[in-house]
Amino acid sequence: MDKMQVLPDTQNEQDHREIMIDRVGVKELRYPARYLGANGTEQPTIAKYEMTVELPAHLKGTHMSRFVEALHAFPEPLCGESLAKLTEALAGRLQAQRAYIGCEFSIFREKEAPVSKMKSLLDYELGMEYRYCAEGGSELFLSAQIPVATLCPCSKAISERGAHNQRGVVTISVAADQKLTFEELIDLAESSASCELYAGLKRTDEKAVTERAYDQPVFVEDLARNVAAGLRKHDLISWYRVEAENFESIHNHNAYAMIES
Repeated sequence: MDKMQVLPDTQNEQDHREIMIDRVGVKELRYPARYLGANGTEQPTIAKYEMTVELPAHLKGTHMSRFVEALHAFPEPLCGESLAKLTEALAGRLQAQRAYIGCEFSIFREKEAPVSKMKSLLDYELGMEYRYCAEGGSELFLSAQIPVATLCPCSKAISERGAHNQRGVVTISVAADQKLTFEELIDLAESSASCELYAGLKRTDEKAVTERAYDQPVFVEDLARNVAAGLRKHDLISWYRVEAENFESIHNHNAYAMIES
């Protein structure tokens, strides 16, 4: 009976340059995932992963296949707590002192129009990062892009009829406790704008949201400050960055504001 051929493990060979690599691994890895919402329901999605570990100076390389193995073997749906578990499991699998996993994915939320009660789905772009350190100081970062509508206070003040409005996007990035949910960030951004967006509206709804925006005018500066004020008061958030961008309707450029804690 032939003996199984033993292949050389080149990655575990000694590297004589003695230079540690801070992060090595895989990027742009797309994989099926399930998002765990705040209400406990799961939503299928496709996530794009970046997975890396620290490589000691004496080792020549890491084992790239183990990153995919770790992801494929992990059964839990995506949330802050599960990403932390996956990152720690990756560090153990590769015997690394530090490990990093980041992922980006889309989710949909069902929204009800304000008057007709018509239901439709609106999409949001989300991101999570977990930075694991065996010596302590591990951190979780969440990010969300929330589409909103704003109406210009200046236009309303100087115009005899109407005011110009536009769609915009709020990007929230936070360092947070694993208990913080994306739904809280989405709700904060939408309530900070002139009006939230909907995929489906009847005529009665269009009237309602148009008038709501007119009654709640905000500059891009107001939008950023409104969101930052809510984040600043949140006990589960230790750091934040808010970016507000309006896709101007009467200019050929965008208006932008950023606040970082």
